[in-house]
Amino acid sequence: MTQGRLPYGISPPAYRLPETTHVGAVHLQVSDLQQSLSYYEQVLGLASRHITNESAILSADAEEKPLVTLHTRSGIIPARRGAFGLFHFAILLPDRAALGRFAAHLTSFDLKVGMADHLVSEALYLWDPDGLGIEVYADRSRDTWRHHDRELAMTTDPLDVDSVIAAGSGEQWTGAPRGTMMGHVHLHVGSLAEAEAFYHRALGLDKTVWNYPGALFLSAGGYHHHLGTNVWSQGPAPSEDQAQLLEWELLVPTGDDVAAVSQSLDVAGYRAQHTAKTLVATDPWGTRVRVTTSQQAE
Repeated sequence: MTQGRLPYGISPPAYRLPETTHVGAVHLQVSDLQQSLSYYEQVLGLASRHITNESAILSADAEEKPLVTLHTRSGIIPARRGAFGLFHFAILLPDRAALGRFAAHLTSFDLKVGMADHLVSEALYLWDPDGLGIEVYADRSRDTWRHHDRELAMTTDPLDVDSVIAAGSGEQWTGAPRGTMMGHVHLHVGSLAEAEAFYHRALGLDKTVWNYPGALFLSAGGYHHHLGTNVWSQGPAPSEDQAQLLEWELLVPTGDDVAAVSQSLDVAGYRAQHTAKTLVATDPWGTRVRVTTSQQAE
């Protein structure tokens, strides 16, 4: 998208990510691989593959595209609440009916579940065995999204969970359906100005919501957000022995796009390690983002 094609969003001043850019897998460090696998399979309905003593890849049922990769090693302890880095990662279901089936499925577990209506989407919030935040959500149609003075309207209202469950038509949840993807990542950061400098001006994401209290939301291609950042926590960054987000993937179409991101980061004064099809950059609070091509990520 260019700024003239949509009535909302603020483009970065220089490099801008391609319209088809989207979030790929998240890589998590966990304390107990088997415990985490049980949670991600039984509660979230993800399918595991490539399991070793130290890692496992999880994807949606019948999908080969990785959504979550779990990593562990000796001595890892649960996450510290409020550390810089992961606030939550967000699994996007293909429709409201799937979210309804998932919401009904959750009633069979003794779990703390948060709920919210964000106008652009409806969401459920959970925490894995290490306290890592997870959102499972479904988008509303883009033609219902509202905006004012180029800013998308997003809020946190109570969710009509009975209506969501009813959308599932009483059908059983049989796992994450085909079409499930990683919708966005939301991070605790130390400064919204520094987050804007890194993710908007250097990495090339558009700003979509900037007046939400204590938060800044960014995306590519007109999506409501591929990345949320907030200053709701004092940090600091997690220690190496804590469960945490190790890195998240941002998928671009081609190797030329990876090179363009690398150049933009370099001009802005940020270092990145890169090959022909992949780069890894670290934000000011130690969170790694891997920019790679869709083919390279599979």
